[in-house]
Amino acid sequence: MQKIVIAIDGYSGCGKSSTAKAVANKLGYTYIDSGAMYRAATLFFLNQGVDLTNKEELIRQIQNLQISFKKNPHTGKQETYLNGINVEEPIRSMEVSSFVSEVSKIKEVREELVSRQQLMGEQKGVVMDGRDIGTVVFPYAELKVFMTADLEIRAKRRQKELQDKGQKVTLEDIIRNLSERDEIDSNRKESPLYRASDAIEIDTSFLEFEEQVNQVVDLAKEKIGHYNKTI
Repeated sequence: MQKIVIAIDGYSGCGKSSTAKAVANKLGYTYIDSGAMYRAATLFFLNQGVDLTNKEELIRQIQNLQISFKKNPHTGKQETYLNGINVEEPIRSMEVSSFVSEVSKIKEVREELVSRQQLMGEQKGVVMDGRDIGTVVFPYAELKVFMTADLEIRAKRRQKELQDKGQKVTLEDIIRNLSERDEIDSNRKESPLYRASDAIEIDTSFLEFEEQVNQVVDLAKEKIGHYNKTI
């Protein structure tokens, strides 16, 4: 049976990553966390003290950036590795969250990471989430989903996620961070966040997690069935 590419875009805190992971698991597909790739790049630049306005330095340093994903043998969860080191926890910190949109809008960074993402998806059978997956990375993806949700609901979800990891952050700070990221992501010059014309929008504000996962899985199965009938 032929496989498809599933692109999930949307705002931070809508449940894109967790949904994409669950969808990939249910379909037996590979999950690619594009957001983690940008977060890993941000962490790398912060640790190296890279001047984000120095394009020559950025281009040189990004060649030293190796990002990979591995499943934790104990939890079964996919985790992010930066140059061979597990960085799943530090890339989710508020410090990285405060800089990731600035890093993501840099043309040279986006071009390099998009190229790597496209290579990952060449064999199909992948689910990737981010902000420009259906518009830039995989514009010809067989299924495109755009996820959205109320800002305060997104902030409460992010706060719980951070609390579960032992990080105490006020709801006000998270709302401010998400609002700023929405503004930067939607208005940046390079690959701005917007809904592709052929993307199916899902508002997750009042959906249970399993409901939003099942919606995407049902859409995927419909696309897979249609795709296999036409080949």
